[in-house]
Amino acid sequence: MELPWNVVVVTGVPGVGKTTLCRRVSEDLGYNYVNYGDLMLEIAKSEDLASTDSEMFSLDIDTQQKIWKGAALKVKDMNCVLVDLHGVDQSPIGYILSLPIEIISPDIIVVIESSNDNILQRRHKDTKERIIDTINSLNEHINMLRTSMAVCSAILGCNLIVLENDDLEGCFLKLKNLLGTGSVL
Repeated sequence: MELPWNVVVVTGVPGVGKTTLCRRVSEDLGYNYVNYGDLMLEIAKSEDLASTDSEMFSLDIDTQQKIWKGAALKVKDMNCVLVDLHGVDQSPIGYILSLPIEIISPDIIVVIESSNDNILQRRHKDTKERIIDTINSLNEHINMLRTSMAVCSAILGCNLIVLENDDLEGCFLKLKNLLGTGSVL
């Protein structure tokens, strides 16, 4: 089956369910799945810089940027790839755009969103260390992500869609249809 998109970027705040969705859709449709954070950690481990996410994100910003760029260069040369990343990362000093648009040019950016309650419930079950969000800071992060991805889409001239994930199976079917046929209808 010929897929409508060569490079797909799926973004969402932590806990929105994007990794679950991305893995399932990639498996069903045959996209090469890349979890950007996992790829960064592989690079950090191979260079003996860090062995965990916490260690990696505790490195100085220049070293993190080197790892981030290394991951982008690996993804750049891939075909039929679905890249799973946050899009905008929250840090103690603000927000950092984590979609490397100067290296990776997606055909489509998908923003996965969900209700605050669903996100917070998923995060509660997750074992990863994360910044503790309030409803206000979570809303701010979601708005920052949506705005940033709209700007990236405009700069790159690529498609952009926002999908709601309050029903995992329903969102999965929409995402699978979009990435399999080019339409959510």
